[in-house]
Amino acid sequence: MRKEDGMEKITGVRRSAYRLTEPAVQILMRTGITPNNLSWLGFSIAVGAAVLIATGHLFIAGFVVIAAGFFDMLDGSLARRTNRVTSSGAVLDSTLDRVSEAVLLLGVLIFYLLPDSRPALGILFVCLALIGSPLTSYIRAKAEAIGIECKIGLFTRPERVIVLAVGLLASPLNNNALIIALAVIATLSFVTAGQRLVYLLKQTGNQCGGR
Repeated sequence: MRKEDGMEKITGVRRSAYRLTEPAVQILMRTGITPNNLSWLGFSIAVGAAVLIATGHLFIAGFVVIAAGFFDMLDGSLARRTNRVTSSGAVLDSTLDRVSEAVLLLGVLIFYLLPDSRPALGILFVCLALIGSPLTSYIRAKAEAIGIECKIGLFTRPERVIVLAVGLLASPLNNNALIIALAVIATLSFVTAGQRLVYLLKQTGNQCGGR
């Protein structure tokens, strides 16, 4: 399979996921709820999921993570459909996305630090995920700051949310499911960060300035 074919399939899956929000957006457009309201609601749900993870309720947390991801897609869709796309809203959404993801991983870390559940691999991979996940977003933000669109990458936020949710949902069936999910998230986050960095360096002519 060519790299381009793989990227097209991933993009297709992502677009299909976003189409699922359309019925909900149609309903929300008839209410007074704003995209920013949805951003905060999604963040609150993610915090709830993190608490469930930290207290060992992994299976239920998997469903709550999916719900948080659903609201994460809704706010952007509602903003575009109602012509309420603003710079402040984009900054708020992006900030809450980053914090939500960090809070979820922090919940996983707390879970693995509990006296009766502390596999070293779980702690290692969640720490690596805490580095790799924001790194992919940081490189994109730096690219956009200098006027370069950088949405490429094998493994972005939607994929990370899905893999984490699957790992949580599968945890009752396999004690290592969450560790495997974290390993995938950590590894492919660094791969994606590398893809974006290489792309950015090519776009800028390999001229690296600054610190």
